[in-house]
Amino acid sequence: MKLSGAEWQIMNALWRKHPATARQIAGRLPDEINWAYTTIKTMLARLVDKKALGESKQGNTSVYTPLISRQKARQRALRQLMDQAFDGAFGPLMHFLVEEHSLNDQQRQEIIEALNRNISDCKEQDI
Repeated sequence: MKLSGAEWQIMNALWRKHPATARQIAGRLPDEINWAYTTIKTMLARLVDKKALGESKQGNTSVYTPLISRQKARQRALRQLMDQAFDGAFGPLMHFLVEEHSLNDQQRQEIIEALNRNISDCKEQDI
């Protein structure tokens, strides 16, 4: 499942607090997003079709709940990026991130520390 930028906005609003109605979701979107209510409802319907959201009824009102976790969605998005931009290889992606000039020293260090923790965890599991 691939989420568009607009769908990420909707999902982020729901991951913060769910379940939620379309109006509640609209109220959680960033101020710079001025979508019409009908646009939000259309995107919610698409996310239900994609099985990213579940929809239930409370009277005449639809209530939405995420069916995919933020972590799983991020994993899928990262996998798609790796496949498209880095020929499916993790190493070149990490090299790119560490060498990226728009990252500050602290952000680079956080990446390196996360990799080191992961390496340590893997070594411990091999014991």
